[in-house]
Parts: sequence; structure tokens; C-alpha cells
Amino acid sequence: MSEDLQAAVCESESGAAPEHEERRAPNEDRRAAIAAGVAAGVAAVAALFAPSVAGAQAKTKGPRAPTGPTPQTSSATVTPPSIDPTSAWVSPELRLARRLSMGLSDTEATRAKQMGYSAYLEYQLNADQIDDSAVETYIATNWPFTQQSATQLYTQDSGVVQQHLLYSSIYRSAFSARALKERMVEFWSDHFNIQWDKVTYMKLVDDRDVIRANAMTTFPKLLKASAHSPAMLVYLDQNTSRASSPNQNYAREIMELHTLGVDGGYTQTDVAELSRVLTGWTVSARGAGFVFDPNLHDFATKTILGVTIPAASTSTGVAAQQEGEQMIDYLLNHASTAKFIAKKMLRYFLRYDPTAQQITDVAASYTATGGDVKAMLRVVLSPANLAAAPAKFKRPFHLVASTLRALGPTVALGGFGSVLSLITSAGHLPFDWATPDGYPDTIEFWSGNMLPRWNAASYFANANSATTVQFIVTPWMTPATPANIVANINKYLFAGEMSSRLADELTAYVSVTPTSTTRVRETIALALSSSSFQYY
Repeated sequence: MSEDLQAAVCESESGAAPEHEERRAPNEDRRAAIAAGVAAGVAAVAALFAPSVAGAQAKTKGPRAPTGPTPQTSSATVTPPSIDPTSAWVSPELRLARRLSMGLSDTEATRAKQMGYSAYLEYQLNADQIDDSAVETYIATNWPFTQQSATQLYTQDSGVVQQHLLYSSIYRSAFSARALKERMVEFWSDHFNIQWDKVTYMKLVDDRDVIRANAMTTFPKLLKASAHSPAMLVYLDQNTSRASSPNQNYAREIMELHTLGVDGGYTQTDVAELSRVLTGWTVSARGAGFVFDPNLHDFATKTILGVTIPAASTSTGVAAQQEGEQMIDYLLNHASTAKFIAKKMLRYFLRYDPTAQQITDVAASYTATGGDVKAMLRVVLSPANLAAAPAKFKRPFHLVASTLRALGPTVALGGFGSVLSLITSAGHLPFDWATPDGYPDTIEFWSGNMLPRWNAASYFANANSATTVQFIVTPWMTPATPANIVANINKYLFAGEMSSRLADELTAYVSVTPTSTTRVRETIALALSSSSFQYY
């Protein structure tokens, strides 16, 4: 069976014999054997797309250097895929829906086509007007820690609190109707990255009150909320900073990673001076909130990026917090910030290599609107930009969420651990990136770790447990003809835009025994493993 599976995928995507049969898992278990077969077969597909760097397996951990800007990774050339998954994507509305969501569902695809490009984009931009009460009620009922304050969470079991945050994040990404907002939550979570292990329950509060609350508002609101977030201040050691020994971590990252960018025009002297400005910015007991402590503040003269903050008397007291607020406003209005945010949004939604003109256009929107997120997204997601955008490779969390959205399985409370394990095995456990630059968004980093992705495809296609994950395949094979089965795969996984080449090969594979649920599930696993589904 596995050999048939290999042949089907290889012929469908590369026309070549499988090159990585040695990757088969040795397990005797039948599901493992199927997974291994899918993995071995699709390895040939990966060879067409994947650079050799197994970045997700070689994830860097550990603290950053205490001083000095961190150089950016050199801009490696991305090898374009030999088979362009976008060749079959003819509908502008579906291209938009793929980019602004964590994956197409039949409902979302239908909505996009019925509303038309502009109306659908506006619908998703106004996320708060979309009724998502069923999703929020489910989360509040089953993961109640997501509703609690930092003071309440402090007394709870940290592991359970983390579960509630992780499971609710997966649930929203897979089932929320606010598709664009969930994408923006992921984007800002990486931009303002905080690793769970260092701050634990405070990250849950940050996710709710900083990231989610402001994901679709303005960048100034996001930055200011983050700058006053106990989780961020603890993560970057701002709470340990003193006038006698300023800690430079937050001062450096707010310029390098949050606003100006590493090439944004600041120096190490600016980092040191800004760290003095921010002395006194700390957190209250148990991380309950932000507090400015004038006893920790440096009241002497400081100069940052040419801005001089004159010396003040210690009697200034808590009013000295305004020095930090002044510099945050200065960073928000800096031209480098507009360009940095613009480029990052373009890379996330559109392409790994945005053009200078695209960056200029989005940066202009930032400047004209005061960093309005929706205004910038209208420019990023313009019809012309999407029509010219090459396919992007799904990161593991995105891939799993898109699989759930496409298949629409029933996920019992006992199943979220399994879903999380699949994401974790692919190297993308949410809120687990140690350094403040957030998970990478490059094909080089993720494409070398394909086996967990194919295992996930096989897992979901074969999931049939009422207590964990259950995908009912019967409607996909009623009637059980090859044409109907492949038509349903085309409808639910590809919104009707599957390539004829892939359709032919899936038809050939399932035609052997179209009445077999096992064969049909394997065919669906093949489709999920294909390059057409791995990209968006």
C-alpha cells in the first residue's frame, strides 16, 4: 500500500521516482506505516521545493547578547519552486482568502466569492463586527483561565494555565470566523515575541490584553500596550533595571525589533541612553500591572537619537515616566519605523522579497494614518499585489490550522493535546521561541523539517476517535466513485482550484478501491501532503 502511495505523490508532483524511501518509519503499526509511506513519497516533492537547511530542527535557543544591535540574517536567495502552486489559483477572491486566513474552509471560500474582493476584505478588516460568540463562549467555558487576571493566575497551576492559552490559540485559529484577525494575532505575537518559560502566566495576560486587544487597531496602541506589559518588561529584564546599573535589553529591542529595525539609524550609545530613560519602568507585585518607580530612575541628562532630555530634580517623582513616553512617541513617528513595519507586514502576507515600491507604499500608509493597521493591510492586500505574489510556505502552526479548517473534524477536549503535539514535533510550539525576534518566517528555516508535516497530514486524514479527533470521511465518498471523491477533495481542500495534474494522480490512486474508506483517507492524506496544500 505504501508503495502505491509513494508512486501516486511522486507522479502527481514531480514525475520522478521517490528519492527518500529510507525515511520510512520502522513501526509495525498500520497508521505509522501509512504515515511513513506518505512521508517517503512526498519527500520527492519536497526535494523540488526545499533548500537543505533544516532550520526548524536546529532552532536556536538561549539568551541574546546583552549589548549591541544584533545583525540581521543575511538575505539568502530563495529558490522558486519547480512547480508553482499558484498556477491553478485563478480566483482573486480565493487568493485573498488564502492570504488573510489560516487556511480556506468551504464556508470561507464561499463567502469570499459571494462578497467579492473588496467587500470580503472590508468584512475581515472589521473583525469586531463578525459574530464570533460561539467560539468565544466555547473558550471561556472550557479554558476559563483565559478570562482571569494576573493576580488570579498567579495562584494557578502554571502548566494548566499554559494549556489553556495554547489550546484556545489553536481553537481560534482553526474555527474562528475572524480569519484575518487571527493572522494578525500571529504576526504581532512574533513581532512582540515573549517566551512562555520566562514569564509563564503573564504571557496569557499579554496575549489577551496587548496582542488580541490591539491586533487590528494601530501600531502606536500595540507598542504602548506592549511597553507597559508586565510580561514584556519581565521577559526583557526591564524590571531589574536601576539608575546605577541600567539593563539595556528592552531599550535595545524596542528599537531593533519593535520599531526602527537593526538598520534604522540608532547606535549602541542610543541603546545605553534609552535604557537610562526607561529606568523606573517596572512591574507591580506578582506581575499584576505596570508601575513607574521614581526611586529607580536616572534623573540626569540623556540624549537619544539627537533628542535631549534635560536633567530633572528627583522631586519630579512619577512624572519622570513621561521621559519614556516621549521617546516611545518619537520612535513611533520615526521614518525607519514606518519602513520596518511595512516591510515586515509585506513579508508576512505577500512575499519574502517585497519590492522597494511596495515598502514605500505601505510605509506611506503608516505615516498618513498614524500606523493604522487596517489602512496598511488595504495596501498590502491590494488586488495587484496579490495577483503578482508568489506562493508562500506555510509554517507548521499555519499548516495544522489550515488542515483543521479544510477538513472540519470534530476535536474533543481530549484531542487538543494531540494537535499540539503535531505542531510541537514540527518545531513550532506557540510562545516558545527563546529570543525576542520571534519565530522565523522564511522557507529556508521550515522546509527542511518535512516529516512531521506529512505525519500530521496522515494523522488528520485518518483521525477517527470520538474522544480526540474525528474526521468523518463518509460524505466525501458518497457516492464512492473516483470522480466524486476527487471532486470533494478539490472542493474542501482547494476551494475548487486543484491542479489537473494533482487531480489526475489522486484519481489514479483512489481508483484502485474507491469504496474503501482506508483508500479514501490515504488519498486525502496525499492531497494534504502535496505541494499545493503546503503553500498558500
